[in-house]
Amino acid sequence: MNTVEGLCEFEGVERVHLMGIGGVGISALALLLSGMKYKVDGCDLVRGGAMTKLEKSGIVCELGHGAEHIEKFLPQLLIYSSAVDHNHEELTAARAKGIPTIGRGLALSRFFNVVHGIGVAGTHGKTTTSSMIGLILERGGLSPTLVIGAEVSDLAFTARVGSDLFVAEIDESDGSFEFFRPALTAITNVEWDHVNYFHTPDDVMAAFVRFAKMRKPGSPLVICAEDEGSRSLIDILRPDPNIVTCGWGRSFDWGAFDVERKVGGGVFFSVARGKETLGRLELAVSGDHNIMNALTACASASLLGVPFECIADTLRGFRGAKRRLEKVGEKKKGDGLIDVIDDYGHHPTEIAASMAALRDVYPNRRLVVVFQPHRYSRTRAFYREIASALKGSEAAFLLPIYPAGEPYEDDISSASISGIMNLDGHDAVLCDDHEDALSKLDSALRPGDVLVTLGAGNVTKLGEAYLKR
Repeated sequence: MNTVEGLCEFEGVERVHLMGIGGVGISALALLLSGMKYKVDGCDLVRGGAMTKLEKSGIVCELGHGAEHIEKFLPQLLIYSSAVDHNHEELTAARAKGIPTIGRGLALSRFFNVVHGIGVAGTHGKTTTSSMIGLILERGGLSPTLVIGAEVSDLAFTARVGSDLFVAEIDESDGSFEFFRPALTAITNVEWDHVNYFHTPDDVMAAFVRFAKMRKPGSPLVICAEDEGSRSLIDILRPDPNIVTCGWGRSFDWGAFDVERKVGGGVFFSVARGKETLGRLELAVSGDHNIMNALTACASASLLGVPFECIADTLRGFRGAKRRLEKVGEKKKGDGLIDVIDDYGHHPTEIAASMAALRDVYPNRRLVVVFQPHRYSRTRAFYREIASALKGSEAAFLLPIYPAGEPYEDDISSASISGIMNLDGHDAVLCDDHEDALSKLDSALRPGDVLVTLGAGNVTKLGEAYLKR
């Protein structure tokens, strides 16, 4: 049934239906299952680019959810996104017919846990880090199986079937990362987020502790120790002898030092393993956060036997994941150009990191940001920190909150962010919608500005609309 020995967990299953197939996580799983020769189909509420790509690969995708899909597709297994209500009529209809229903994270773990899984977790940076590790292993001739949480410029897929070395980005947002049993674990950082699921910072830490302890016995745990949460995690897990630490300088198991930043994008830095200096590493992507992502990938790939020279050669050409400081185009204005950058950052730590990286790339240009807050719960928890992070721009335009399935709340809005910013003398402009933002940008942008669309919702469409306008 499948091309990788040991990667078949669902005995007797040939037909799989996926609810939420347009989402990046479910669409990647759909590609993985299709590559393993399952008959795959699915449905989602909105038709996006992911569904179009799946259909081109022969996967049937329906618009909308409904109980009629059970009779139409006759699945033997139904996998659903965490965004789908557990009591949805389509799930209820499947259960009434005795068809097993399972969440996306648990389904992926069933394949991951029976092979040599390399799991990349963390509040920020896991997409980039897992992409780096996957590409290094690919260039190192190890042909890994991959499931990545976003499109990657250097890879033609978000998932593919390869060897029994399985690299997966493991999502903590709904707690499903606790189903995974990695043979090598990489943790990029530990910080409070997904406040709709983790109600306190202590909840997040407890979950990461459980995740770290459930890895396969004696397996390595690579941790980037440059944030307070990661250091607390290390302290809790000690004296675990298999922890491998990464950070700035030479006080960690793997260290980055002598950083040289390139105007226009990219960095050079030296890499140390213990007391040994391995050499210089060059990145085409920018930002201190990407140096730490690369160092974590470097340590992980080295533990899997990939030589440093291969790692350095691979990362030199790594162009990054889609929507991670991605340049989507440029537009002439007056006697200059407007560069348009799109970024997924929606947590204040991510926003601040993106602003700092953009300052390195465009040191003498104005940063004009259009930010879309993501979820009422996250905005309520972090609106002050978001306001502080956005002060790294010369001008900020704020779209309404993207609810991501959360019910409307009338006591939290983008005005909570703009109020903090304007009190401190920063220019924060509220916009009713995309069209209103585009109209206000027309008069606000100056030749030479950098327009940054920022957020995890549909703000990504605004940059494309500006370029076509």
